[in-house]
Amino acid sequence: MTRGPNPFAEAREASAVDEGLARAVLAGDNAALDELVRRHQAWIYNLALRVLWNRQDAEDATQEILLRIVTHLSSFRAESAFGTWAYRIAVNHLLDRKRSKAEQVVTGFECYGRVLDETPDAEQAPSPEEALLVEEAKVGCMTGMLLCLDRSQRLVFTLGEIFDVNDVVGARLLDTTRDNYRQLLSRARRQLQGFLQGKCGLASSANPCRCARKTRGFVRAGIVDPARLQFAGPHLARVAEVATARARALEELTADGPGPLFRDHPFQAPPDFAARLGALVRGQAFRALLDLD
Repeated sequence: MTRGPNPFAEAREASAVDEGLARAVLAGDNAALDELVRRHQAWIYNLALRVLWNRQDAEDATQEILLRIVTHLSSFRAESAFGTWAYRIAVNHLLDRKRSKAEQVVTGFECYGRVLDETPDAEQAPSPEEALLVEEAKVGCMTGMLLCLDRSQRLVFTLGEIFDVNDVVGARLLDTTRDNYRQLLSRARRQLQGFLQGKCGLASSANPCRCARKTRGFVRAGIVDPARLQFAGPHLARVAEVATARARALEELTADGPGPLFRDHPFQAPPDFAARLGALVRGQAFRALLDLD
């Protein structure tokens, strides 16, 4: 499974390729549809996974977003980069989507901290065979931490601090001002940094909470399922390797905040949504969805 170029970098070449593919799709080219979806499915999926936490919810949301994008291609006017247009659809869909079960369980940082405190530490260090479970516990716990933020802050933090979306693009995606985007990002960052510094051993060696010690407790509580890993399975790369815009122009956000911890997480390989959508919108049915006939 491959990933497309970083859609948040706003590279003219990438947008030109997307625009050409969109025109070909509107002309009925099914191969162009597959390529266009594959250029964006991993990015949308990774955004949805960090907003919704649950893999199945993220898969469902990604398929809904991609279907909405391809069935609204005729409304794209090239007034902005294709990625900006497409990810506004993604952001709006994620903001409006029904609250997931995980969001209903996690009510804030106090609630989350209490769950961590009540999860017993293992008396023995995990075995080498349990290393993948420890990684699952670590990434799952930190991704779950994002649920302590409201959904708009979660989106802003994921875009700005994890995917390095600058305030110009971020403001467009959330249909807000650059100043408000920066304020939302700064607030989310402070809240997460404060919680991490007071609780997480990854942020401060003085904190007793350690992923390896909590893993078996997470398994017993059903938070980590050894038979169905959500975060530690096959992935494309680390987020820091793919989200390379580095043009945030947010002077108050330096590299010593929570961002590096989250950017070290896997950039997850998505299901093949292109194949799924291709089965849905081939031939005459596809043309009808695009209102071509």
